[in-house]
Amino acid sequence: MNTKIISTLLIASTILTGCGSTKTNTNLASMSPIETSIDLTKVVNDKAPVTINPGRFTVETVTYRMPRVVQGTYSVSDFGKYVDDFKAFDYNGNNLPVTKLDTNTWTIANAKQLDKISYYVNDTFDIEEQGGIGEEQPFSPSGTNIAPDNYVLNLHGFIGYFDSLKNNQYKLDITAAADFVRSSALQNISSKSSSDGNSITTSYFAPRYFDITDNPMMYGDLEVEEFQVANIKIVLSVYSPNKVHSAKSLKETVYKMMQAQKTYLGDIDATPRYDIYLYLSEGKEESPKGFGALEHHTSTVVVLPEAMNEEALAESMIDVVSHEFFHIVTPLSVHSEDVHYFDYNKPTFSKHLWMYEGVTEYFATLFQVNQDIVSQDAFFNKIMDKIQGSKRLNDAMSFTIMSENVLKDPYKDQYLNVYQKGALIGMCIDILMREESQGNRGILSLMKELSNKYGKNKPFEDDKLIEEITAMTYPSVGAFLNTHVVGDTPINYNLFFNKVGLEIGEGKIETNYIIMNGMPIINGDASKGTIFFSEAVLDNSFWVENGAQPNDVIKIINGEELTMQNANELLQKVYSWQPGNDVEVILDRNGNEVIIKTTTTKTYTKGENITEKANATDAEKALLNAWLKG
Repeated sequence: MNTKIISTLLIASTILTGCGSTKTNTNLASMSPIETSIDLTKVVNDKAPVTINPGRFTVETVTYRMPRVVQGTYSVSDFGKYVDDFKAFDYNGNNLPVTKLDTNTWTIANAKQLDKISYYVNDTFDIEEQGGIGEEQPFSPSGTNIAPDNYVLNLHGFIGYFDSLKNNQYKLDITAAADFVRSSALQNISSKSSSDGNSITTSYFAPRYFDITDNPMMYGDLEVEEFQVANIKIVLSVYSPNKVHSAKSLKETVYKMMQAQKTYLGDIDATPRYDIYLYLSEGKEESPKGFGALEHHTSTVVVLPEAMNEEALAESMIDVVSHEFFHIVTPLSVHSEDVHYFDYNKPTFSKHLWMYEGVTEYFATLFQVNQDIVSQDAFFNKIMDKIQGSKRLNDAMSFTIMSENVLKDPYKDQYLNVYQKGALIGMCIDILMREESQGNRGILSLMKELSNKYGKNKPFEDDKLIEEITAMTYPSVGAFLNTHVVGDTPINYNLFFNKVGLEIGEGKIETNYIIMNGMPIINGDASKGTIFFSEAVLDNSFWVENGAQPNDVIKIINGEELTMQNANELLQKVYSWQPGNDVEVILDRNGNEVIIKTTTTKTYTKGENITEKANATDAEKALLNAWLKG
């Protein structure tokens, strides 16, 4: 889900990403397509009916599963939790015995007589409002939505698999209101209107179960824009409940971003089509709260707040979607056997999340300065944020051990470091390779070479990857990986910055009005229902200049009362402020009203930043240019 993190407001929201495929199994049923259907016109209490016709079995007992874990995520989702009224029927319409073995698994006796199974699926977006956030549950972009005007169809949340039939073809029928917009990258084989014209059943084809899980859909009141970037067809589908944003308004941002990514990647093979599904959350209690994205091989599902202004949304889309798109390099083209033969019930994980997620995140950060989307200083600020973020986690933990055990304690709580330290690992390898090759090779060239050696249909052996990378690059790269990735020695980043004429020092750095150094500058008191500035407000130049003090209770922001219930939505608007905005904030200071009415200016804090060394040599400056622009 790939778990990249966006810090928004009071909660740091996770972003997920990843991929995989399935292992060949002996087939115990006919190879005719498994016929599946989802009827969105017969939703009852937010539950959609699903029917599965697997064809005729030749064994007495079969097992049906919903995914416990899905590709691209590194946490337990247990999609079986959202299945109700599971039934099996014989060819005469009679019930067959069904035993539920665990949360995600059902066995069906007398399987030779099995005609079909049926059940209802509850959506996961609703679960977030029920206090289940502390439990393991699907992160929003990997979840499902069932609402009158919008359906987020991550199909792994609706359709399961028989152990023996994951490599069978699938025919999927989805029935929905005739006026719904339908967006899907799965092959559309037919459409049929109902006799009354009120609904349309669209039929899709999937070569195997992996393709069911790897091709999300969105139905309902949405807008779709299609455009071409080089040889890639981009399909952008946007659901904005209050029509604050649209596919048309975001098209230019996505076009420029994808064009820059394609230029950066050069001759790396890309997909002929890429789908982006953007769900904008309204910020209400029943709205999804996990902001980020889930990567698929040729698409991504993104959930972001609708309250973001146009500039902030564009920036988030560049950060989030570029990360997902760069997964076409790894793990699509370069991946281990754990990914290639993914087990949805009892997955094993590769040791190399530093590459899958870390290098992908590094590319998503570096390409922006490489292609002049952001300034050099802005790039350095992002790198510094990642250094600080990595140090708030366990900086002395073996990355390979953490990766391999990512579902277990104490490692699962460190997963977010793949987007912090993982990206920095990629940066250090990049700088080392630039140094060793006089600026001619970097980590992108390494990934191209690995892609040429393996590709999407040939996995590498997990235990041999570092040895192979060392042979393909330089001894210094192997030493770095064994010391700081396999080993648990923290990285001294100044050693690498010094190679390119940079250093970490204290200085003034631009920051945000509500999030600073990756953390909010506010606290909340649930018993009093109040939200107030923390001591950190004294390190934020904008608030200091306007007289805010620690413990000031924030009562009203631009005419809207701030409550525990709307805090996520309203503070997201503050997170999106830009210099030049007219704002009015009413505070309560020990019972006295304090009014701040002003125009926002750039805001700064003091901290570590990355700057050029005063005595940087010409060789170091040349290496810096090769690193950032090569």
